[in-house]
Amino acid sequence: MAKLACLVSFFFLVLSLLGLSQAISSCREPCQTLKNCKGQLICINGQCNDDPDVGTRICSTDSDNGADGEKFRCEAFGRLHCKGKSFPQFKCSPRVTSSTRAILTNNDFSKGGDGGDPSECDGKFHHNSQPIVALSTGWYNGGSRCGKKIRITARNGRSVLAKVVDECDTINGCDKAHAHQPPCRNNIVDGSNGVWHALGLDINVGEEPVVWSDA
Repeated sequence: MAKLACLVSFFFLVLSLLGLSQAISSCREPCQTLKNCKGQLICINGQCNDDPDVGTRICSTDSDNGADGEKFRCEAFGRLHCKGKSFPQFKCSPRVTSSTRAILTNNDFSKGGDGGDPSECDGKFHHNSQPIVALSTGWYNGGSRCGKKIRITARNGRSVLAKVVDECDTINGCDKAHAHQPPCRNNIVDGSNGVWHALGLDINVGEEPVVWSDA
């Protein structure tokens, strides 16, 4: 009888383990195969997480720390090779908060300028004295911010309201449409001369850390 009881216990243990291995897991829960994770989640290092190739943000909550204490991770899904170099490609950007950290770069939105083709939002070129910006693909968000204002604040305390007119493409580049420039990084606010002047920054520096938010 003792042996039979042990066999029965072992049988139920095996069944429970099989059930766990076939369970559909949510964010951060353990997994073994791609089929273990819900929806568009993917099994990474034994945990269900956002799929970097798809750019999902189901599990991600913040660019620093989310409510669950986990760090937001926006990882490159591929690399574009051009000009003898390799550039990471992103479908996502850090989560937008009331003070989203970014790198301010300089762009000429006029015809023949740095941007190549006309602005993505309206198909037009713009005078570079206007306070306008292009946002990295994740922040551009399919054009949902087109024509809207964002507030940009520099380390010197000065701020400016700038209109979103274009996308700083983090996937494509090195072609005529992008003025043969490589893909943008995923944390870029590409500002006109008007933005730089309003913030009292030296355009020749090329890059400046800033914070921004939806206005």
